[in-house]
Amino acid sequence: MSYAPNHSETAQNVERLILSQDLGSNHSASNPALRSGKPRPALKARSRRIGTDYPLIVHSHLCWDWVWQRPQQFISQLSRRHRTLFVEVLAPEPSLAAPLARFRALPEIGMLTVLTLQFPAWRWGDAAYVDRERRRLVDEFLAGPGAGQFDNPVQWFYDPMAAPAFAEGMGEILTVYDCMDELSKFRGAPPGIVERERHLLARSEVVFTGGRKLFEAKSRLHTNCHFYGCGVDSAHFGRARSKATAVPTEIAGLAGPVLGYFGVVDERLDYELLATLADASPAWSIAVVGPVVKVDPASLPQRPNLQWLGQRPYADLPAFCKGFAVCLMPFALNEATEFINPTKALEYMAAGREIVSTPIHDVVRNFGEVVRIGHCHAEFVAHCREALRQPDGAAITRGLQMAGENSWEAIVARLEGHIETALRTKWKRPGHARRARAGALPAAIMT
Repeated sequence: MSYAPNHSETAQNVERLILSQDLGSNHSASNPALRSGKPRPALKARSRRIGTDYPLIVHSHLCWDWVWQRPQQFISQLSRRHRTLFVEVLAPEPSLAAPLARFRALPEIGMLTVLTLQFPAWRWGDAAYVDRERRRLVDEFLAGPGAGQFDNPVQWFYDPMAAPAFAEGMGEILTVYDCMDELSKFRGAPPGIVERERHLLARSEVVFTGGRKLFEAKSRLHTNCHFYGCGVDSAHFGRARSKATAVPTEIAGLAGPVLGYFGVVDERLDYELLATLADASPAWSIAVVGPVVKVDPASLPQRPNLQWLGQRPYADLPAFCKGFAVCLMPFALNEATEFINPTKALEYMAAGREIVSTPIHDVVRNFGEVVRIGHCHAEFVAHCREALRQPDGAAITRGLQMAGENSWEAIVARLEGHIETALRTKWKRPGHARRARAGALPAAIMT
């Protein structure tokens, strides 16, 4: 996972270019909400039952087509029941003279529309400009192609940097902050992210966290905070156990047993550990699958038996897992990993594989009975050697059970329950009830 706006597909894969306006265009002047700085008014809603058909507007620091993680898993589930606008921001582009916005529908996922924003690199450091322009681009989409589809939404934030532009400003019926990582600890975190997260926490009615340690930190700042960690698509990763699944040639052609990792290659990995693991036995092959982010590729350790395979589609990950004799979580112990709860832990379990990890807090706490924990490099290597020599069938069985108990579907159903409770609590308050009767808020919420 990376904080900085991530690369998604480029313009040729996006259905329609909807906006390409210079800051000097008259669009802002024609929009009363932007001209006055006042929130968008809530619209009188059609009949709506709580928890069944409210729309979602999601603000994400991760792009939809990047490595599939918590946002994509949650939102793909939610979009089956809720019309959803997923707002993503690409990395700044030096060649752009003005902001761009593109949108595309993804009916194969659900009732999902992805709105992609991109900004000129020369203006990216101007926070006030970015706030103003990202709001303008979203408002123009909602007034144009998205008109009437996302009225009275639940606003769902992954990106605290979006909070000043949107929180309490879109006629939303509820604000949710799904805090999947302590983003301020990541390399390249933008200035002001801590202050903006405080802004978001103060305006959120519900907060979810992706890790238990993260919950312990955020629950001190918010009274309606809930820990929901990793989920897994067990059927998808269970393909690693199927005879019909073919191991990719990049793995099948490697010598000896393969010890493998898939995920983002960034500052959270312990590169010295990977080099040590490769040196421990030339008979092993170490395979690393994932995009290199915020790390100079030239700095990655090179060994004859250490392979950097780059990013692969989510659909192909079970096949790679099938070729791994041992699945690795070789994380460094640093600021960026202090609060992480790796999604891949349950994915490895669903694949029915031995797992070796460094002592990440939430891995030890949540999965210590399944995952072998190496507290130093020598112990990590020893665990890998033992896993190859004598796999722990009981741990693998328990891992399969844990994966089966933690489906994304089940987690999302519980999240929706919290949202329904928060909606009923919020709109039963006298002030909100008066506004609902006046037609400014969804009257059905009062039931």
